[in-house]
Amino acid sequence: MNSYKKAIHKNFKENTFFRWGCIITVLILLLVVVGLFWMPYEPTAMNAAEKLKGISLRHPMGTDNMGRDVLSRVMYGSRITLLIAAGTVAIGTVAGTIIGALTGYFGGMLDEIIMRIIDALFAFPSILLALVIVSIFGIGWIQLLLALGIAFVPSFARIVRGEVLRCRNMDYVENARLQGVSDFRMIFVHILPNIRGVLMSSILIGFNNAVLAEAGLSYLGIGSQPPYASLGKMLSDAQQYMFGNPSYVLCPGIVIVLMVLGFSFLGEGISRWK
Repeated sequence: MNSYKKAIHKNFKENTFFRWGCIITVLILLLVVVGLFWMPYEPTAMNAAEKLKGISLRHPMGTDNMGRDVLSRVMYGSRITLLIAAGTVAIGTVAGTIIGALTGYFGGMLDEIIMRIIDALFAFPSILLALVIVSIFGIGWIQLLLALGIAFVPSFARIVRGEVLRCRNMDYVENARLQGVSDFRMIFVHILPNIRGVLMSSILIGFNNAVLAEAGLSYLGIGSQPPYASLGKMLSDAQQYMFGNPSYVLCPGIVIVLMVLGFSFLGEGISRWK
């Protein structure tokens, strides 16, 4: 544990990407955590007398076209966006890791059949594949989470399969095999822990891509539905007021950019872990 703490401390001091990734991500998570316990206003509360107000002490990020407090909606919308991104990555990671590990380790006809299916799915952009899935499940943030999660499975499966193929003939695996270790113990106890660096970096990059995918699809009206909104939905609602009330557009946009930067820097930092 002490050596792990020392590694974190060393990387925080020397690894610029890791340091800035931690700082930005903590700020975003702080915004979300504070929003769980306190918000300046109810995010759905409308006030016709305060439509499209600029930044002020009463409304630090201004108000929207229905008089709702933008800061409160950004705090709530960040929670929805991160929840969808986390669910997306969880589904993609678990299903993709299981598929990639089994096909990479056992190979043979199972590998050929499943990977041809994965290749066919991978040929479609994840957002396009998610649109097809949403057309089956329907519209809403839960449906969007499921759709993006399924769409992210092929990329995680390919990454894990490649790493398992690389590791399955290494000396430590051969030694474990000679000791009579079962195949599933070999996969989940010996091989997967040794690819955790690549997998963690892939998870953070996937988180980054999930935030962008959620924002894009919610912008099109596929995700969270009124009166609640994710950050992407807020951008969609604010676009026609861009010049009349810039803070209405800039605030959710800046939070999305910070989310993407934070997770991108963390992923790059972990890939350079010393």
